[in-house]
Amino acid sequence: MKQLRAAWRALRAIGHVLRGLWIIRTEFGRLTPPQTRLLVREWSRQMLTILGVELVVQGEAPAHGPLLMVSNHISWLDILVLNAAHPSRFVSKADVKNWPLLGSLITGAGTLYIERESRRDAMRVVHHMAERLRAGDVLTVFPEGTTGDGRTLLPFHANLLQAAITANAPVLPLALSFVDSIRGGRHDGPLFIGDTTLVASIWSTLCADGLQAQVRYGEAQPPLGRDRRTWSQDLRLEVERLRNPPD
Repeated sequence: MKQLRAAWRALRAIGHVLRGLWIIRTEFGRLTPPQTRLLVREWSRQMLTILGVELVVQGEAPAHGPLLMVSNHISWLDILVLNAAHPSRFVSKADVKNWPLLGSLITGAGTLYIERESRRDAMRVVHHMAERLRAGDVLTVFPEGTTGDGRTLLPFHANLLQAAITANAPVLPLALSFVDSIRGGRHDGPLFIGDTTLVASIWSTLCADGLQAQVRYGEAQPPLGRDRRTWSQDLRLEVERLRNPPD
């Protein structure tokens, strides 16, 4: 029965992705930015419902930009969850745009791609991010640079924080976690690490019971004269605190 339910979720999800691609092609060009963000948020929330994922948001979502948000990174599902909480433009590694169907959807939503192994490309992306922040956008980055196991927070890369320093924009730390609402504790269904393939991770998510995505927003921080490495360390400590709130 669980596999039949997962297959039904998969069929509905594919239909919803195709609908999203159609919306991007036919609607995005003539909508205002607030209308586009609302459409992205509602589409993302509907997709979480189809996948059987409950969304729980704690703290205050950003009201407007310019703002750079930094989050821990667990799964391919992260972008969908964070867009359901509050839409933003993401900075993601370049191979994401080659994901079947999802890549086209993520690209259409305005994601900025970076070749993480290329120092020159990092400079290009930082310049573009600073431009978007000056224009009042809300951007989101995953400073760990890769997905983790949901238990340990990896070191933060500081390079992309230069965009916020250059644009004199605040940075808002947030923490993302997947919880088993039935049994308690972490839910490993959406994990996308090691040798796990994208298809295997998606199927594990489709089969999951009691999957709850929790987003905890912290407080926005101005640069306060910090260099990017110092600021990166401070933000990592805050994301760690948000991941493990006191009882």
